[in-house]
Amino acid sequence: MADDNPAIVAQAEAAGETLSQVRKEIGKAVFGQERVIELALSAILAGGHALLIGAPGLAKTRLVEAIGTALGLDNARIQFTPDLMPGDILGSEVLDEGADGSRAFRFIKGPIFTSLLMADEINRASPRTQSALLQAMQEKHVTVAGVRYDLPAPFHVLATQNPIEQEGTYPLPEAQLDRFLLKVDVTYPDLDTERRILIETTGSDEQTVQTALNAQQLIDLQNLVRQMPVGESVLNAILTLIRDARPEQSSDDRVRRFVDWGPSPRAGQALMLACRARALLRGRLAPSIEDVEALAEPCLAHRMGMRYDPTGEAPELDMLIGDLISKAA
Repeated sequence: MADDNPAIVAQAEAAGETLSQVRKEIGKAVFGQERVIELALSAILAGGHALLIGAPGLAKTRLVEAIGTALGLDNARIQFTPDLMPGDILGSEVLDEGADGSRAFRFIKGPIFTSLLMADEINRASPRTQSALLQAMQEKHVTVAGVRYDLPAPFHVLATQNPIEQEGTYPLPEAQLDRFLLKVDVTYPDLDTERRILIETTGSDEQTVQTALNAQQLIDLQNLVRQMPVGESVLNAILTLIRDARPEQSSDDRVRRFVDWGPSPRAGQALMLACRARALLRGRLAPSIEDVEALAEPCLAHRMGMRYDPTGEAPELDMLIGDLISKAA
């Protein structure tokens, strides 16, 4: 248990205060999206990447900028378009000529060489460009002309997709979606939040997000997340959920009938890390079943596929995942 390790307890308590300040700073720029902020920070603390799905105008870009500032990370944004090439992201070599007439290639780093990258509308780029980014996300380095260039540490991608207009887009294949630790649905604000947005973002006074962390402190927190203990009940709930979501192993008739493919062991790894990160964000020393319930859909929905059902009897995927976690818990 965490209480048996005083060092981890002290680190977790200090981290809880720091992360509370991080959330407070982000909240100055993004109103009423506490769940989205929590999920994005959970993905980063777990060492992964997040895919933000929401309509235009829901402050996704503002969220990434605020997270970068609050965490003290260098950040960059790439607007994905159909004509974007891999070299526009990774960088390219140029031929330099010296004063003595000598020539040599020099590598110019692309915008991917940053700690927090916003990949805006990632599904609008060609599959070749998507693959270049997603390979770098997995390997944490790029290779140009046979030479390896390591990306900064930490390195995280927050990608966005617009769920409304799909014409002219290139949907991410399942294997590439699996690179994202969490899929986060960004929804419309409630009435009180939208009222606050109208008042506070259209005046002359605007609160400035302050830095509450730096890159090395974030790396230390990510290491702490991996040291947090996981109780047997939480571990069993994750295992039961993951295995019951696979049609080949499930005891649920609806999964065997309607699910085409289920989550891989990587999904279990992602859920385990995300639960630890969410617990730390909430000031707890170890994850609970409640963390598993809250993170099941963001962690599994993009790692599962439903079969075509002409009968209309198939449940919605999020409802099915909710039923599975209820049984697993």
